[in-house]
Amino acid sequence: MSGSKRVAVVTGSNKGIGYAVVRGLCKQFDGDVYVTARNEELGLKAVEDLKKEGCKAKFYQLDITKPDTIRKLKTFLQNSYGGLDILVNNAGIAYKQSSTAPFAEQAEVTIRTNFTGTLDVCEELFPLLRPHARVVNVSSMASQFALKKCSVDLQKKLVDRTRITMEDTKTLLKQFVDSAKTGTQGDFGWPESAYGCSKIGVTVMSIIQQRELLKDARTDIVVNACCPGYVDTDMTSHKGTKTIDQGADTLLYLATLPPNTSSPKGEFVSDRTIGKWEITQP
Repeated sequence: MSGSKRVAVVTGSNKGIGYAVVRGLCKQFDGDVYVTARNEELGLKAVEDLKKEGCKAKFYQLDITKPDTIRKLKTFLQNSYGGLDILVNNAGIAYKQSSTAPFAEQAEVTIRTNFTGTLDVCEELFPLLRPHARVVNVSSMASQFALKKCSVDLQKKLVDRTRITMEDTKTLLKQFVDSAKTGTQGDFGWPESAYGCSKIGVTVMSIIQQRELLKDARTDIVVNACCPGYVDTDMTSHKGTKTIDQGADTLLYLATLPPNTSSPKGEFVSDRTIGKWEITQP
């Protein structure tokens, strides 16, 4: 076991922003960098493509919606490295605007992946984080847009940094999914945006995780949520204006924050700038 070697993991990184984050880390992080993807063939192809650019990445199969694959990754990291130094939770999904899938299905599948899947990865891998580790949870400006459309009562709960718990957040998002099945999410103060609400979950999750980690014996573990911006990827049907490297910039900035960083810490960051997470009256 090479217990002292540093290691970074970027989820959903066989293409798009995740791929660009791996490429950037290969150039500026002193340690092994892992591409993860659901599809092994696509993941290994990404590693090959990176190799052609002089970037030595490695691959490990991971589907964030399948807990057994998360556990396998944890065991592998524990046995091979004895810890984890950088975790970029980039894997996620978005239905196309043209999708004919019912809203109830979109709500359930999007929350299951973007919120629950990301949280499951964190809950398995956080015990491996070493002092000075950096965690980047990829959220979206869609979380800010969706927050503005929530009822003021719901906004109050979601922006209460000192009081909201992970259990509260899970319960609220379950309420969103359950009410979406009967088309009554509006009665509970939720907007009709599966993606936006899933990313509200990711932003709030990050705030809570940092608050909890401040009580941890391991020093200087920093967690932030971020928005990459509107990027030219499959997810945006290539309508985004930023390149994948421009989209990866804030993620790389947060993943490589220097030791004993006091800010940004437990924030929502966009274009390397701390964004607002607060109530907006209608």
